[in-house]
Amino acid sequence: MECLPAGSRHSRLFPLLWAESSLRPSCPRQTEAAPSSSSSGGGGASGLWPRPLRAAGAGAPQAPPPAGPRPSAVGSWGGRRRGRPCPAGPPPPRAGSRPGRPAPGPAPAASPRAARGCPERGRQGRARSPEAPPLLPGAASPRLPGRGRAGSAARAAEEVTAGRGPPDSSGGRHGGADLPPLQPRRHRRRPARPRAGRLRGPGPGQGRPVPRPQGFTALTEKFSQSISLEQGADEVTQTLNHYLSDILEELLAFGGDILKFAGDAMLVLWRVKQTELKDTISLVLQCSQQIQEKYGIRETDVGQKLRLKIGISAGHISLLTVGDKREQHFLLLGQTVGEVWQAQNLATASDVVLSAGCWELCDQSKITAKRIKGQAAAVKVTGVERMSVCQREELFSQFPQARLNSSCPELSGILRPAVTLAPCHSLWKLLRKYIPATVLRKLDDRQPLDYMSELRPVTCLFVKLHFAARVNLAQLCKAIQDSSVMISEIIRPYKGEINKIIMFDKGCTFLCVFGLPGEKVPYESVHALESALKISKACCSRPMKIEAVSVGVTSGTVFCGVVGHRVRHEYTVMGQKVNLAARLMESYPGIVSCDTATYATSQLPCSYFKELPEVKMKGVADPGTIHQYLGMLEKLIAGMEVPKARSAYPTLLGREKEMALFESYLKAYVARKESRIVAFEGVMGSGKSHLLTELAYLGQAAGHRVVAVELTEQNLRQACSAMHMMLAVAMGLQACQSCSARQLVLQQKLRGLMGESSYCLLNVPFLVKFPLSEKVSKMSDAQRTAALESVLKKVLQKTVEEEVVVFVIDNAHYIDATSWAFLWRMLRDVPAFLVMGLAPGRSRRQRLCKTAADILKLQQTTCVHLEELKPSAVVQKACQALGVVSMPRALETFLMQRSYGIPYYCEELLSHLNRHNMLLFHPLRKDGKTEAKWESLFTSAMEASPGAACHSSSAGKDCRVCTVRPDVNLQNTVLPPTLKEIALTELDSMEPSEQLVLKCAAIIGLMFTTELLFHILPTWTKAKMEKALNVLVRGRILKWLKAEKVAEDSSVSTEGSVASLEEECGAQKWSSGETEKTARLQCGVLAFCAPLLREAAYELWPKAQRVAMHHKCTAFLQRQVHKCQCCGGGDFVAFHRFAISGIQEGQSCDDFPSKCYLPSWEASLGQPETERDEQPTTSETAKALQEGKSVLVVTSRATQRFLAKTEQIPTVASETKGMRGAVRSCECKAIVELVLVPLAHHHMAMGNDARALYYLLECAAAYLHVCDNYLAFTNLTKAEVLMSSERAKKAKVLACFEEATFLSLKGEVCYNMGCTDLAEMTTRKALSLLNRQFPVTSAGVVFKSLLEKLKHASWEATKASCLHQEARRERLPWLLRQSRCLFLLRQLFSLESASSGRRRSRLAALMEVNTAEESGDASHILWAYVEYAQRCQDLGCREEWLQYGRAAMQLSSDVEPFGGGVLNAAKFAQALSHLNLSLGNLPLSVDVGYRAKSLCAELEQPDLDREVLATLFTALFLQMRYPECVEVLARLEKQVAGEHRIIGQACFFSCCLDLLLYAGWEYKSFEECRSFVEQNEANCILKSQKSILFGLFSSLALWFARLGQWDNFQKPFEKAKQLLKGADASVPATQACSRLLECYSLLLRKDIEHSSARAWESRAGALRLAEEAFARCSTSPVFYARVYHLKAYIFRMLGDKHESQLCLTQGLQACALNGNLLEKTWLEMSSEQWSTGKAFRHQSPPGPAPEAKPEV
Repeated sequence: MECLPAGSRHSRLFPLLWAESSLRPSCPRQTEAAPSSSSSGGGGASGLWPRPLRAAGAGAPQAPPPAGPRPSAVGSWGGRRRGRPCPAGPPPPRAGSRPGRPAPGPAPAASPRAARGCPERGRQGRARSPEAPPLLPGAASPRLPGRGRAGSAARAAEEVTAGRGPPDSSGGRHGGADLPPLQPRRHRRRPARPRAGRLRGPGPGQGRPVPRPQGFTALTEKFSQSISLEQGADEVTQTLNHYLSDILEELLAFGGDILKFAGDAMLVLWRVKQTELKDTISLVLQCSQQIQEKYGIRETDVGQKLRLKIGISAGHISLLTVGDKREQHFLLLGQTVGEVWQAQNLATASDVVLSAGCWELCDQSKITAKRIKGQAAAVKVTGVERMSVCQREELFSQFPQARLNSSCPELSGILRPAVTLAPCHSLWKLLRKYIPATVLRKLDDRQPLDYMSELRPVTCLFVKLHFAARVNLAQLCKAIQDSSVMISEIIRPYKGEINKIIMFDKGCTFLCVFGLPGEKVPYESVHALESALKISKACCSRPMKIEAVSVGVTSGTVFCGVVGHRVRHEYTVMGQKVNLAARLMESYPGIVSCDTATYATSQLPCSYFKELPEVKMKGVADPGTIHQYLGMLEKLIAGMEVPKARSAYPTLLGREKEMALFESYLKAYVARKESRIVAFEGVMGSGKSHLLTELAYLGQAAGHRVVAVELTEQNLRQACSAMHMMLAVAMGLQACQSCSARQLVLQQKLRGLMGESSYCLLNVPFLVKFPLSEKVSKMSDAQRTAALESVLKKVLQKTVEEEVVVFVIDNAHYIDATSWAFLWRMLRDVPAFLVMGLAPGRSRRQRLCKTAADILKLQQTTCVHLEELKPSAVVQKACQALGVVSMPRALETFLMQRSYGIPYYCEELLSHLNRHNMLLFHPLRKDGKTEAKWESLFTSAMEASPGAACHSSSAGKDCRVCTVRPDVNLQNTVLPPTLKEIALTELDSMEPSEQLVLKCAAIIGLMFTTELLFHILPTWTKAKMEKALNVLVRGRILKWLKAEKVAEDSSVSTEGSVASLEEECGAQKWSSGETEKTARLQCGVLAFCAPLLREAAYELWPKAQRVAMHHKCTAFLQRQVHKCQCCGGGDFVAFHRFAISGIQEGQSCDDFPSKCYLPSWEASLGQPETERDEQPTTSETAKALQEGKSVLVVTSRATQRFLAKTEQIPTVASETKGMRGAVRSCECKAIVELVLVPLAHHHMAMGNDARALYYLLECAAAYLHVCDNYLAFTNLTKAEVLMSSERAKKAKVLACFEEATFLSLKGEVCYNMGCTDLAEMTTRKALSLLNRQFPVTSAGVVFKSLLEKLKHASWEATKASCLHQEARRERLPWLLRQSRCLFLLRQLFSLESASSGRRRSRLAALMEVNTAEESGDASHILWAYVEYAQRCQDLGCREEWLQYGRAAMQLSSDVEPFGGGVLNAAKFAQALSHLNLSLGNLPLSVDVGYRAKSLCAELEQPDLDREVLATLFTALFLQMRYPECVEVLARLEKQVAGEHRIIGQACFFSCCLDLLLYAGWEYKSFEECRSFVEQNEANCILKSQKSILFGLFSSLALWFARLGQWDNFQKPFEKAKQLLKGADASVPATQACSRLLECYSLLLRKDIEHSSARAWESRAGALRLAEEAFARCSTSPVFYARVYHLKAYIFRMLGDKHESQLCLTQGLQACALNGNLLEKTWLEMSSEQWSTGKAFRHQSPPGPAPEAKPEV
C-alpha cells in the first residue's frame, strides 16, 4: 500500500456533496440527552418544517478526472484484501457506505432506523469481544457499532483512519481530522471518482455568513451565561452530541460518511462512479430534505434554537498530508471545497443550496429549485423527487463499500477496514500519528472513550495564515507543511498540541491547545503567549508566501473530549473560550490578541501588553478587555524588579524558626565576614516571597543594606541576567528612568574601578550607550566576558566593604547557568551574605544546573525546607486576612483541609469565597457574647495574633466576626482557578492509569474502599489497580487508613477540629519499613492526602459521566446502609425506611437483604402476650414488696442472671466477623464515613433531593450515635439548605416524618452543645409534627399528667386492641421518634431548678413509658422503664424509682442481652451497675461495671463509656480499691481527650478530686483541677450539667476549707450553694451535697473556735443541709453512711453526744448493709477517737488531711 509523505498533494475528481448547519435563536425547549456510546443515535425531535418552494437553475460541467495516482478522500477505502485487485481507481476511504448487500433508502416518512433496514444490521457488523481493548477513539464500548470483527489491537487502525478517535471518522492528528488515503501501490492507476459533501453543524468558533448571524457561538455564550463557564462548555457539548447523533444517523443511513469536522461545520462525503453522479446528487438532496424536515430545528434549554443549513457541491478535491515524524494531519484543498463553503454561506436557516457546478451535474428534472438573489448559478432547492426503495438499493449496490463487501465477505459490516490491521503492521504505526498524543496514551492504557472526556482549564490558540494574493497550489501546500512543522516545534516543548488544521471554514487555520489531559505544565498562559508571538514572527520571516499571521489566545475551562456520533467522532475542545479565540483571530488580524483571563493568569508586566479597541464580535456578548501581546521588549531586559511589599501585620505566622535562623546567621556574618548562603526551599505558595520580604525588613531594621530582586522565567533565557539585575539594584540603577541617568550613576559608582575605555562593556547588561572604544573593539567575546566579570567582582567587593549588605533573591530557581557560574566564582573572592528562595525539583519542573547543585552543597550553604503551616497558624492567618476575631468551625476546617498548610492556598481560597459573596461579616458585640443561633452553634472565637484581627479596622470601629452564608455548602464549592491549575499540573504529571484511579476515587469521596473503587474502574484487574494504588501511596498522593482510624483521621474527614488537624494536616510520612503487601491488608480503605487534588480531579468529569459514575457508586453502596451488627443493625433513624415511601426507587422496605443486619420488625413487635402479661403492674410490685421481695434482692438476681448470660462474651463475639475482620467491634464510624456520607454526596450530585435528604438525616443520626456533634451539625446544615432550595420545594421532597426527624436531631445537637432554649423549641416542633403535643402551661402539665397516668394504668386493658401488623409497622417509626423527642424533653426539663421543670420532666418520662408500651417493642419498653426509674431517682421519688426499677429487672429476664447487639448489652450493664451502686450493692456494681467496661471496649460510644467508667470509679472508690481506681482514671483520661469532650473531662477531674480529698492519691494535682474548673466554668455545655459542676465546686471549696484558706474558700463555696438549689437527687448531686455538708461543718467549727457571731447562722445552715442531704439519700442509699457520719460530727461540735453516738451507730449499720468500706473506715476511726474523750475542737472532720498526697 502507498503511504503519502508529509506535505504531498493529490487531486481527484469527486462529486462533492456538502451540508451546513446553522444555529438560530428562538424560544427554549428541552433537548434530549446526548446518546451514550452504546445507545442508538437514530430518531430525532420534532420541529417546525419549512414549506418547500419551487424554482430552477443551471450550472457548469464537471472537469474530467486527471490521470495518475490519486488519494482517497477519506473514510473507508475500497479494494480487495489478500492481493486481489480492487475496483477501478484508488479506493477513497468512505465511512457511511452500506456494508453487506445493497440497501434500500429510507421511505419519506420512515425513521432513520426503520429506513435503514438490512443495511443497518450490516453496518453495525459483528460485535467486538468484551475483552478487546478500546484501541481507537471510536471504540467507546465493548460492542462497537459500525464495526465487524472481534477487537484486537488492529481495530485501532480503523478509528485512526476514520479520525482521531472520538466524534469523527476522519482520523487526523488534530482531534477528528480526516485520514490520508492509504492504498496499495498497485491500486493507483484506477480512475478517480468525483464526489464529496459537506454538512455544517455546531462547533467551536465557527460561523456562517447569513443575514441574521446568530449561531453556535451565541448558543455557547448563552449556556455560559445561564449556567457557568465550566458547566456551559459541558452543556453545549451534550447538546451538540445529541443533535449530531440524530443528523449523522441519517447521513450514514443514506450512504454518506463524515470526512471532517470543523467547529460547527461538518464535511460529508459520498463516493460513486461518474455515471451514478446524477442519481447520487438526487439521493443526497433527498437525505438533506429529510434531515431538514426532522432536525432542521432543535430547541435547547437556554432559549436558543439550533437551525440547519446545507450546502452541496461536486467536483475535484485535493488532499494534503502535513506534519513530521511524530504527528501528522491532513486537510482538503480545491475549488470544490470553496464552492461548497460558498453554497452554505448563501444558505439561510433550513435551506439546502446547490453550488453552480453541482446544479449543472444533477438531474434537474427531478429537482425543484429557486434562484438566489445576486447569484447567477447557485440555487436553493425547494423540492426533490423521492427515490423508491428499490432505486436506493440499486444505487447503494454501486457504492465502493458495497463492492468491497461483495468481494470480501469477511469484511461485511466494516466501515473502516483499517481496524483489521494488526499492531505490528506498518500502517498501524503510521495511522497512530493521526491520533492526538493525549488520546494515544489512554488508548494504550486501554481506557474506554467514555473516560477520556474532561472539563479542564486550557489555553487555546487559533492561528490563521494570510497567504499572498498570487500563490499557486504547490506554494500553498509547501507553506502549510512548513508552517505545521514549525508550529509543532514551537509549542511542543511547552506540551502544546495542534488539535485541528482546517482549510474550508476560515481559511488555513490551526487550533493549538495547551493543557490537554496529561499535558498540564505551570505558566501555561505565558508559554502560549510566547509561542503565539514566535509563530507570528517565524511564519512572516520565512519565504512561505505568508503575508500576515493572526493569533487569538484565550484561557479558561473548556470541554476536552469526544464529540460527534458514536461511530463518527473526534477528540477536540469545545466551549465559549474556544469560540472567543476564533473570534479574536478574525477580529484582530495580523497581531497576537488575548482575552482578559489570559492577561490576568500570565501575571506578566503590563508593559508586555497593549490594550486594543473594542470590536463587535459575532455571537459574543461581552468579550471583556482585549489586549495585544507585545512580548518582552529590549528595554525590559534589566528587569529592575523587587519583591512585593511587606505584610501590614506585625508578625509572619508560622515562620518564627526561619526568622530566628536568619538573624543568627546574620549576626555571625557581621562578626566574621565569611560568605553565607541561606536557601529557603518550598513548594509554590508556601510563602517564600513573604518570608524573604520579612527577612529583608529584619535586615534593614538591624541597620544593614538590603539588595532584593525577584526573578521570573524570562531570566532563564538570558545569560547572566540574574547577576546583572542584582548588581543593577546594588548600584541604584532601578531608580533611573533614562539611559543618561544610568550612565551618570555608573560613572560615579565605577570611578577608580575601571577605565573609561571599558565603560562600553556595560552597554548590554545595563542598557546604556557608552561609545565603543578601540580597546574593547579588539577584544574577543571571551575577553569581554572576563573583563566584565572582573569589573563586576570589584563592584561587589567595594559594596560589601563599605557596609553590610544582605542580598535577597526570590525565585532563585530562575537563575541562569551563567549567573550560577559567576556566583560560584564570586563566593570564593567576595564574602557575601545571600538569602534566596527556590522551589524544589518537583515544583520547578526544571533541573538546576550542576554549578547550582554544587553551590547548594557547600559547607557555607544552609538549605531550609519550608514546612506547611500548622492548623492553628492557618486559622490565625485567615482571621488576619479577613480582619475578624472569629470564624465558624466549618470555615476553619475547610481552610485547613484544602490549604494543606500552604499560605498561598489559604489566601486564594479566602479570596474566592469573598469574591463570590459566600462569607458574611457581623460586628462583635461589646460583651463578647453572641446570640444562640443554630448557624453560630459551633462558632469559636479564636483570636489571631495580638491586634491582627482588628488591624484593618479603625480604632473607633468594633471588631468583626465572620460567618458562612446559610445557603452555601463549603464542601461543594468549586476550586479557585489558580489552585485548580496547580492541582491539575500535579495530576497530569502522573501516568494515565494513576490519573484514572484518582479521577474515579474522586467520585467516591475523600475516603474510599478498594472494593468500591474496583467496582467503578473500567474492566481493570485487581493487580493493575493495586499497582497504581501503591505508586500513589508511595508518592504521598493517597494513604492507607488503619482499621481503627477510619473516620477518625481528621485530615480526610469531611470535617475536623483544629486540635485533631494539628497532628494530621502535616505531611503524611510513608513508612519505608511497611511493605506494600502489609499496606494493602490494612482494611482496604484509602484517603486523599490532599483534598485539593481530589476536588480538582472531581471537577474534570463532565456532568453526564459524573452522574453515571455516581449511579454506579450508589448501586454498590445501597445495600450496606445499616448500623453495624454490634449495635443491633437497622437504620440509624429507627425504622426510617418504613416511614418514607418510595425512597428506594421502587424497592419496598422488605426488599433489603438479610446482610443489611436489619432487625426483624416482627420480632420487635411480636412480643408474646403471655410475656406481656408477666410484666408487673403497680399493685403487683407493692404486693411483692409487702411479701419481703425487696428491690435489692430483685436487682441482685437480675444482675447475676445478666453476668451468667454474658460470661461467654468472647465466644459469642468471635462467631461474627465485622467488615474489617475484627472481632465484633463497632463499625458505625466506618459505615457512616464510607457508606452514608458518600451516598448522600452521590444523590446530591445526581440531583435526587429526596434520597439525598434521607441519607443526610441518616448521617446526622449516625454521628449522634457515635457522639460526634459537630459532624451531625454539619449534615443537618446541609439538609436544611437542601430543604430550603427551590428545586426541593417544587419537587415536594420533604415529608412530615422527615421534617420531624430533622427537627428532633437538631434538638439533640443543641442539647449536647448546651443551647437548651433552642433545643426545647425545635423538639417541641418535632413532637407536634409527629402528632403528639406537650403542654405549655402549668395547668396543662397537671391535666396531661392525669391523662397519662390513666392511660398507663389502663394499658393492660387496651393492649389487646392492637392495630393490624402492617399498620403497626407503619406506626412504629413514628412512635420511636416520639419517644426520642420525649426523652430529650425529659433531659431538658430536668435541668430546670424550679418545681415546674421537675413536673414537666416527670410528665415527659411518663409519656415516654406510655409511648413505649403502645409500640409493643419489648426492648423499647425495657429502656423506657429503666429511664423512668432513673428520672424518678433524680427527682427523689423513692417509691416509683423502686417500682419501675424492679419492673425493669423482671422484664430483663425475658430480653436476650445481645438481642439488640453489644450496644444494648453494654447499656443494660451500665444500668445495672448504676442501680446496684445507688442501692449500696457495691460488689455487684463493680462486677457488672467491669462487664460493661469490656463491652464498651467493642463500641464507639464515648458518652456511654464515660458513664460506665464514672460509675465504676465511684463503686471502686467506695470500696477503697484505689489501684483499680487509678486504672479506670487512666482509661477515662484517654477517652475524654480532645477539646470537645468537656463533660467527660469534668467527670475525670471530679474523680481526681475525690481521690485527692478522701484517699490522698494525687493522679492530677489540685492546681490542674482548679485550673480546669476556672477555665471552663462559663462553658455553656458544662453549665447545662449542674450536678457535675456542683460536684467540682464543692470539691474545691472542701479543699480550701480543710487547709483553712478561707479567702479562697468563699468563691467556690458560694457557687456550690447556688448550684445546690437546682441540683437533683442523682448520685453525683447527692455525693456533691455530702461534700458541701462537710464544708458547712468545717465552717461551723471555725466559727465556734473563734466565737464568731455567725456561729448560730452556720449551725442552722449545717443542720438544714444535713436534713436535705439525708432526704436525697432516699434514692441513693449508698451515701447514708456519709451523711450519718457528718451529722454525728455536727452534733459532737454542738455538744449533743447522744445524738452523735446514735448517728455513728446508724452509719456503721448502713456500711454493713451496702459495703461502703471507705466510710466504714472513717466511722470506726471517729468512734475510736471520740470514745477516748480527746478534745474535740482539735480534731478534723472525717477524711484525710490535704497534705497526704502520694503521687500516682
